[in-house]
Amino acid sequence: MIYTSPALTSEDQVVLAEVHEMRRQLASALRAPRRWQGGLRRTMLARAIRGSNSIEGYLVEEDDAAAALDDEEPLSADERTWAEIRGYRQALGYVLQMAGDPHFIIDTSAMRSMHYMMLAHDLSKSPGQYRTGPIYVHDEKRDLVVYEAPDAGRVPALMEELATSLRADQDVDPLVRGAMAHLNLVMIHPYRDGNGRMARALQTLTISRQTIVEPAFSSIEEWLGHNTDDYYHVLAVTGQGTWRPRPDAHLWAAFNIRAHHMQAQTVAQRVDEASEIWKELDDLISAHHLPERMTGMLYEAVLGYRVRRPGYMKMTGVEKHTATRDLGRLAELDLLHAQGETRGRYYLAGERLRQLREDCRKRRRPIVDPYPWMRTRLAEAT
Repeated sequence: MIYTSPALTSEDQVVLAEVHEMRRQLASALRAPRRWQGGLRRTMLARAIRGSNSIEGYLVEEDDAAAALDDEEPLSADERTWAEIRGYRQALGYVLQMAGDPHFIIDTSAMRSMHYMMLAHDLSKSPGQYRTGPIYVHDEKRDLVVYEAPDAGRVPALMEELATSLRADQDVDPLVRGAMAHLNLVMIHPYRDGNGRMARALQTLTISRQTIVEPAFSSIEEWLGHNTDDYYHVLAVTGQGTWRPRPDAHLWAAFNIRAHHMQAQTVAQRVDEASEIWKELDDLISAHHLPERMTGMLYEAVLGYRVRRPGYMKMTGVEKHTATRDLGRLAELDLLHAQGETRGRYYLAGERLRQLREDCRKRRRPIVDPYPWMRTRLAEAT
């Protein structure tokens, strides 16, 4: 027996309807091609990679996460962290590739393949293989074991049951199905390592199969990374220390619906901001008689990314000498500031671009919490 989808309250149904409406509006906005869509999609994926890995303590700058998407080297991540980031990028790439494939089936082989992609850089972690012994979740802050997973001998059957449920629960809202996939995998804890990241990637894969917005814009991994304490609290309340699936996982489902709602608000703001920023950048490009190819790179600088020549070359398709000339020209105009020596040089936003970023932040609307009671409830329960 595994955790099953709970009955939803009228409050849940209202919030879910609002999430789906926001997603429909987003899908409509993305349907017409816009020059800024590619850049926004890339930054959304980078934030998902960064968010999910930050929960496990693998911390990188957002532009390094974006570099992983482009198979570039990081500027500041250490070797071990970078290996984990690249592994997660591989698994996420698989999710993106399979999201729209009508012939793809989420079964135990697919999940084990994802795990292998995620951890293939460290064979000591048995990538793609189920654990063969007991496993516990340890709270480092309190030095306590807070969860004991089921016996290793039960793992294969439980994972088969999970896979079957994902194929069977087609009448359950996809956001709830994704939440339950996440919960069951993380509670079964089938692998020696990487269980949390696998659970979050599986959730993204599950919802991508039935939602109207592509995974880059529907994942909640970024939001979970910013709300790690609440995430751990709701898992603790739901799991209650040991593998003992209960008939009511409502708090967990509501927590995920809340995450989708708040992340959807954030994405809507970013779509508006991306459009505004590109308009401002187009004006700058026109005023200084610069080539249009520079706009995408300036957009990333506005976001706070460290711009590098190899990344600019890949983004625009220009040769090395042209990229050097373009970046030098932007530095002359004080739109970018060069940092470091030639070999490791990168560029940061100049004052005009930093001001553009600050203006966007000032215009942001506060994010509305659709479940204002939840954080108090979690604090009381833990």
